[in-house]
Amino acid sequence: MDDRMFWLADAPVDLAPLRRRLEHDRAGAFASFEGWVRDHNEGRPVLGLRYESYVALAEAEGAKVLAEARERFDLCGAVCVHRVGDLAIGEMAVWVGVSAAHRGAAFEACRYIIDEIKDRVPIWKHERYADGDAGWLHPDSTRGTTGDGA
Repeated sequence: MDDRMFWLADAPVDLAPLRRRLEHDRAGAFASFEGWVRDHNEGRPVLGLRYESYVALAEAEGAKVLAEARERFDLCGAVCVHRVGDLAIGEMAVWVGVSAAHRGAAFEACRYIIDEIKDRVPIWKHERYADGDAGWLHPDSTRGTTGDGA
């Protein structure tokens, strides 16, 4: 595994090596967030979705977000991976993990990272609905991924 803090993955992710990257003698806390593909959005049944991205820009901006979080929250470590491609209901779409000396910083940093990734990183979500329709979520927005879940 390389030493990137943020990257895009086109296949399911093994979480054990990611978590091990966050182990540190200074760490007293670990927090993580997993975003999963859910079966509904705004009252509509969802069959699955596809994430697309401008990879070079997404990975550069994602790395900036994690570097900012490491400094802002005095983290021991931070890692985030976001899936791209077609995902089925229940699949993990994004994972964020952080370690810190104290739990407060770990929780706050985890929330900060996922919120900033969704706001700043160019990753777009295309949902497929049970009625046969499909659509990009907020295609006119400058935001990255949208919604409360993945």
